[in-house]
Amino acid sequence: MILICDDDVTVRTSLTLVLKRAGYEVATASNQQETIDFVRRTCPQLILMDMNYSNTTTGEEGLELLAKVRIFCPTTPVILITAWGSINLAVQGIRAGAFDFITKPWNNLALLKTIQTAIQLRESEEKETDGKETEMTARFGKIIGKSALLQQVLHTISRISRTNAPVLITGESGTGKELIAEAIHENSNRQGKPFVKVNLGGISQSLFESEMFGHKQGAFTDARHDRTGRFELADKGTIFLDEIGELDMVCQVKLLRVLQDQTFEPLGESKPRQVDTRIICATNKNLPEMVAQGKFREDLFYRINLITIQMPTLRERLEDIPLLVDHFTQKQAKQNNLPQIEISQEAYGYLKKLPYHGNIRELKNLVERTILISGKKIITDADFKKQYIEVPSSQPVSGNTILSLERVEKEMIQKAVELYGCNHSKIATALGLTRQTLYRRLEKYDIKLPE
Repeated sequence: MILICDDDVTVRTSLTLVLKRAGYEVATASNQQETIDFVRRTCPQLILMDMNYSNTTTGEEGLELLAKVRIFCPTTPVILITAWGSINLAVQGIRAGAFDFITKPWNNLALLKTIQTAIQLRESEEKETDGKETEMTARFGKIIGKSALLQQVLHTISRISRTNAPVLITGESGTGKELIAEAIHENSNRQGKPFVKVNLGGISQSLFESEMFGHKQGAFTDARHDRTGRFELADKGTIFLDEIGELDMVCQVKLLRVLQDQTFEPLGESKPRQVDTRIICATNKNLPEMVAQGKFREDLFYRINLITIQMPTLRERLEDIPLLVDHFTQKQAKQNNLPQIEISQEAYGYLKKLPYHGNIRELKNLVERTILISGKKIITDADFKKQYIEVPSSQPVSGNTILSLERVEKEMIQKAVELYGCNHSKIATALGLTRQTLYRRLEKYDIKLPE
């Protein structure tokens, strides 16, 4: 059952009609007290809640009601209803525990997809809590590794793939974010439908609308033919927005519109088009920090990161290096018709000691380069040493002095400790590390936190 909480009878009637046609049972409440009385008795599958219940538009009534509802029904997802001009209120609501928000006038398809996603995720969490979750049956053929951190990522994918939840994949460059996005698509109900990749860092502001939404012939000087945009190409499938942290503020607003309503208008056309696509984004930037600096819209941030997957670095997955090396070796031999190639144990030991600032991409390039240049059937540590290219420190140097990467790393950790004391979370966030990696670095450099 879905509970609709709104003081406007027209809104309650419209939502009731849409939801009943979709097969949901519906209950309604016209004010805060009716809502509280309902949730005291029973917890619905989901709650649609207005932000205002009087002539005021501050949203404080909705935030207060949300807090009370979560006391009685802490696991019930709440979707807030707000006007487009009150998005900031909705963001406050999400901070307070709401699942998502929709704007008036809403798009019925977008609303039903959001409701379906919220209910699916809640059911998935309940199964896991009850210990009834079945063994993973997801397909991860392209993803190599057995480390605990990688298995956590795959476990998350297996739980959320069949929902329509937007996913934000974060992590350093070269950690395999695109492969994770593909795995989510391949294990979803959209498998077999288009998987459209977009590198937002490579699209200028002037071309953004044409690339993403398409254009009609004659829409601008060089528009000689109609063009289908990326969102329309991804209809019924998944769109992967890579490097979303590179998107400028003007384009962020345009992207927010299509994510909110699931509609867009090609350049030169005034009639909105409906699109049904799942959104997966990726970035190696610190988006919360960019939000604080005013470089990334907070409402867009909450719209894209309903589910966040943090990719571990290769430095945190050292036990996966032999598996990755074997995979790259076999692939290279097959592609170039080479005889079977062996990697010595000393070589594996050497490869595990490298810093890998370029992560898996760096390891792949090193393995392939060494195989092709050495021309040997047995690759040793000496062969890898000849081909290894150390990435220089990006830190400033004085005179002709070049600091080692380890020294720079240690000094930056010490500065973060001096700044944030014993707050592990703030130290890790400032350094762009996970807490597990931070603990390893503290132990490695024998850095003690203040009491």
